[in-house]
Amino acid sequence: MGASGWSYVVAYQPDLDAALDALRDKVFAEGDYWWARGEIPNSAKDYDDRPTTMEELFNDEAVQESGTHSILDVYRVLNDGERPDYGTVEPVSAAEALRLTGTERLTREHLGIIKDLAERSWFGRCAVLHDVQGRPEEIYFWGYSGD
Repeated sequence: MGASGWSYVVAYQPDLDAALDALRDKVFAEGDYWWARGEIPNSAKDYDDRPTTMEELFNDEAVQESGTHSILDVYRVLNDGERPDYGTVEPVSAAEALRLTGTERLTREHLGIIKDLAERSWFGRCAVLHDVQGRPEEIYFWGYSGD
């Protein structure tokens, strides 16, 4: 099947890890992820008997092998200085933003420019997006996962 790209925009909050956790909870509750049933990949929302907990979901052998092709496949936002690892989300640094866009305060208009920062499967990126006054307004999460 191959890796799938995914992206989400959520309201800004200063704790990026808490924003990720809330987003993962929402995606799981809505069934907005890939779930293997038989040989055809399907959205979990198509099934009333889908897993009721993330633990149950990730105990599924097919999910362990292929992932969910969603934000559920990453679990933690990195702190400054930490190296990206499987299943982590790396915030766009001020230096990356400045180098790519000419500003440290990213907006929705910059999404097309920064999208290529997610280079590897099973890793995510995130960026704080600002309003026209330069205030943090949203958080953009994106990446690739699944096999």
